Amino acid sequence: MLGKTKILALILALTFSASCCMAAEESAASHDESARQSSAAKPEQPEPPEIEKLTGPVIESVELKGNEEVAAEHIMSVVTSKAGEHVDEEKLRKDADAIFELGFFSSADYKVTDEGDGVKVTFVVQENPKVGEIKFIGNTVYDEDKLKSAIFTQPGMIFNRTFFRNDLQRIKEKYQSDGYVMANVKDVKIDGDVITVEIIEPKVSDIIIQGNRITKKHIIERYLKIKPGELFNANKLRLTLNRLQGIGYFNDVNVNFEPGENQDEVIVVLTVEEARTGKLGFNVSYGTQSGFGGGMSYENYNISGRGLKLSVGFELGDREEYWLSLEQPYMSGKVMAWKFGGYKRAWDDIYYYQDDKQYLEYDRDKYGAFLGFGKKFRDESKYNWYVLLDWHNTKNDNMRERDGFVEDYPDESARAEELRRIREEELAEGDYYSATLSFRRFNIDEYAPYTRGDVESLSFQFGKATVNDEDYSYMKYWLETKFYFPVGNFLKGLFETNLLDGYGDKPVTLAARVIAGSSTGDVPYDEMYTVGGDTTLRGYDDDYYRGRNMVLGNFELRIPMQKMFSFVVFYDIGRAWDSGKIRNGEDVIYGDDGWGSAPGIGIRLNTPLGNLRLDYADGDEGRFHFGFGELF
Repeated sequence: MLGKTKILALILALTFSASCCMAAEESAASHDESARQSSAAKPEQPEPPEIEKLTGPVIESVELKGNEEVAAEHIMSVVTSKAGEHVDEEKLRKDADAIFELGFFSSADYKVTDEGDGVKVTFVVQENPKVGEIKFIGNTVYDEDKLKSAIFTQPGMIFNRTFFRNDLQRIKEKYQSDGYVMANVKDVKIDGDVITVEIIEPKVSDIIIQGNRITKKHIIERYLKIKPGELFNANKLRLTLNRLQGIGYFNDVNVNFEPGENQDEVIVVLTVEEARTGKLGFNVSYGTQSGFGGGMSYENYNISGRGLKLSVGFELGDREEYWLSLEQPYMSGKVMAWKFGGYKRAWDDIYYYQDDKQYLEYDRDKYGAFLGFGKKFRDESKYNWYVLLDWHNTKNDNMRERDGFVEDYPDESARAEELRRIREEELAEGDYYSATLSFRRFNIDEYAPYTRGDVESLSFQFGKATVNDEDYSYMKYWLETKFYFPVGNFLKGLFETNLLDGYGDKPVTLAARVIAGSSTGDVPYDEMYTVGGDTTLRGYDDDYYRGRNMVLGNFELRIPMQKMFSFVVFYDIGRAWDSGKIRNGEDVIYGDDGWGSAPGIGIRLNTPLGNLRLDYADGDEGRFHFGFGELF
C-alpha cells in the first residue's frame, strides 16, 4: 500500500508542475502581447547617450628630456598626445616610436608621473653622437671626396639613421647612373664618431663566348667594350651588345651572368646566334637628270669568319657602274683597317657648263683601282688616320653641242676651234694618280640608341695626271664636319607641343654637313671639285658647279613619325668656282658664279632592302632624288 501511495503522490506532483508551467507560459505570452500593445500605443523614446569610456587620468602636461642638439619643436611635431586628454598607453607607445623614427636618437621612451589631479607625460630621448669622420673603403670608381659630396650627412652633424639610409641609396644611385649597377654597400660600421662604409665594386673575372661556329673568337673580342679584370659596367655591356648586333654577324646576342669565385667577381656569358652574312641585294634609283637606274650586289660581311667584307655588284642605267672590293673595316690602335678593289663607271649625258650655260653634253668612261689603310692613334682614341691610293683612267667622248654653246659661238669655225680645245685640254683621255691622307675625329656617342655627336675630318690629296701627253701636278685639301644634335626637347618647350617628341628612343634630330675645300697647282678638269646632284646639292644637275674651290652645306631636320617612317625638312647650299684660271683675259667659270641653294622635303622608309630615301628639292628647278640610306 505504501508503495502505491508514493507513486500516486509523484503523479500528482508532476501533474501540478506541468499545470504551473503552462500557466506561466500563458502569463508570459499575455505579458508580451500587452507589452506590444503598450509599445504601439506609446511614441518611441530616444536611446540614452553612451557613456564615454575613460582610458586613464587626464594629462596635465607633456615634457621632453634628453635632447641637446635636436630642436624640441621638431621632436614634438610628431607627438599626438596632448595636455587635457586622457592617458592612452597605446598612443604614448606610438608617439615614442615616431620620435625614434626621426633617426636622431639611439633610444626613445616615455614615463608617466602624478601631477595635481592628473599626470605628467615625459618623453625621454638619447641623442646619437655627432659625426666626426666618414670613411669609405673598397671604392675605386670615385674617390672619397666625390662620395662625400653625394651624401647629405657631413662631419659635425648629429648622426641621423634615416638620413644616412638615404645617403647609402644616393651612393648606390650614383654608381648605377654611370653603369656600375652591381656595385653596392657591403657594410657600415660605426665606431664612436667614425663611420666606415665598405663598398663592393664587382669585377668581370671572365667572359665566356659560346654559339659561334664560324666567327673566330678573337674577331668577336674586338668589339667587346668590357674586358676581364675590369669593373662590371652595364653601359659598356649594352654598347658591346649593340656593336655585336650591328656588325651583321649574328641574328641574336644574349647575355647571362654567373657568380665568380669571390664575392666581388662576376662571369659574363655571351651567347651568339650566327646569321647568314652573305646577302644578295637589289636597288632602284632615280634622278631627274640620270633617270631610273637599278642594280644588284652581293656582300659578305664575314668571309671565313675573320671579319673580312667582300662587296661586288653593278648598277645599270645612265649611271652604269661595276665594282669589286675586299675590306677589313675594323680599326684600333693595334689593328689596321685596310681595303682594296677596282671599279668601272660609264656615265651618259653629262653636261659641260660655262657661265651658267650648258655648252656640251658628253659621255664618260672611267675605270680604276684603289688601296687604303689606316689606324687609330690609340685603342680608345677618337682620332684616326687613313691613306687612300687611287689610280684611274678617264675618257670623255660622244660630245654634243648644246644651245648655250651655239649662242656664245655663232660662228661655226670658232665653235669648232673651241670644241677642239675643250676636247683636248679639259675633256681629254688621261691617267690620274692620287694619294689622300685624312685625319678624322669621330665623336659620336656610342652609348646612345640614336646618332648623336659630331665627326670632323681634314684631308690632303696629292695628285698627278697625264692628259693628252700634258702633265699635271696639284694639291687639294678640304675640311668636312658633320654633327647630329637632338632638338626634340628644345622644340617641345619652344612650341609647347608633343608633335616634335620623335618616336620611341629616336628624338627629332638636327643633322648638318659642311665641307670647304681649295687647291693649289694645275688641277685637271676631271679632278676639280664638283657640287650638284643627289649626293651634294639636291635640286641641281650632277656637277652643276665645278672649280678648284668649293663650299657645301647640307642641313636636315629629321623627324621620326613611326618605327618605319621618318619625315625630313632640308636646305642645301653650295658652289664650286675657279677664280685662278684665265681665258681670253677673263676668269673661267664652270657653272654659275653665284650660290646654289635648294629647300626641300623628304621621307625615309625603313624597308627590308634598307633605308629608302625620297627627296624633293627646289633648286634651279624642282627635282626628285631617290636612293638608299641617309645623305650623310
